[in-house]
Amino acid sequence: MTQQASIKRLTRRALPVDATQLARYLVGKTLVRELPHGRITGRIVETEAYLPNDAACHAFNGPTKRNHTLFLERGLAYVYFIYGNHFMLNVSAEREGVGAAVLFRALEPLEGIEAMKRGRHHVAEKDLARGPGRLAAALRVTHRFDGLDFCAPGPLWLGTAVRPAGRIGRSARIGIAKDAGRMLRFYERDSPFVSGPKWLNA
Repeated sequence: MTQQASIKRLTRRALPVDATQLARYLVGKTLVRELPHGRITGRIVETEAYLPNDAACHAFNGPTKRNHTLFLERGLAYVYFIYGNHFMLNVSAEREGVGAAVLFRALEPLEGIEAMKRGRHHVAEKDLARGPGRLAAALRVTHRFDGLDFCAPGPLWLGTAVRPAGRIGRSARIGIAKDAGRMLRFYERDSPFVSGPKWLNA
C-alpha cells in the first residue's frame, strides 16, 4: 500500500502533446479515485493510443455529440459504454481541435482494494482492474465522468508514480478490427496485472 502523501496530481504541462507518447508516459503513473470515505488508487500498467486519422479511434469521422471530449485539450476523461455492459475510461491526448485518446487498459491495485472488491468478492486481486471494463468498474466510473479534468481537483485524477515503471513493452492493440496491426499498446513487462494473452506480453 502506498502513502497518500507520495502521490501528487499531474499537471497538464507534464502530459506529452502526442497520443503515442502519452500512452507510454502514463505507464507507471497513478489513477486516483476519491470516495466519500477514502480513495482507490492504482498504478497504470497498460494503455493503448488512438490517434488522429486512426480508423479505430472514435474521432476518425470528426466531432460528434458522443466524442466531443476527444477534441478538447489533453488531460480530460472520455468515457463510453460498450457491449451493453462496460464503461471504458480514456484520456484526451492532443491539442484542442485534434481528436485522439489513450485508453486505460489495466491497473495494479494499490489503495482501496476492499472498495474495489465490493460486490465483486469472487474476483482475484490481480483481476480487479485487469482489462478496461474491469478497470472502470473498479474505479466506479460511469458516463458522469465524461469531460472531467484529470489534472484538477475532483473525484478522479492522474497522479505521479509511486515507484518507477519496469521495462515497458509495446504491441498491437487488443480487440479491434480496424488498423489492428498498429503497435500502439504499451504495458509494463512482467506485471501480473496486465491484460491480454501471455504471448502478447512477452
